[in-house]
Amino acid sequence: MDITEALEQSRPGLVNLVQAAIHKRELNQRAEQTYLHWISRFVLFHDLQDPGTLSDDDQARFFAYLNEQLRVSRARLNQARQALEFFYNDVLSKPEQQDSAAA
Repeated sequence: MDITEALEQSRPGLVNLVQAAIHKRELNQRAEQTYLHWISRFVLFHDLQDPGTLSDDDQARFFAYLNEQLRVSRARLNQARQALEFFYNDVLSKPEQQDSAAA
């Protein structure tokens, strides 16, 4: 499954929404690739559930998985946090309810 297929399976049209928000913000191609990567991993981690239905606790579980089980670097963890913050704020217009800075 390629990176965009997961997003499309979780909610049809989601890739276009993400790309439109990225272009609106005038982010570069590398940022687009990185954001799509982390958003897709988040969706895959939650078995292709519609990310609009997932809670802050679901995000926290994803970050804990990245940190504790995959042991990603702090930089990668920050990339994932930024990608999901962008996704929920700019794409879904659903700001996080809790502080995501705690790791």
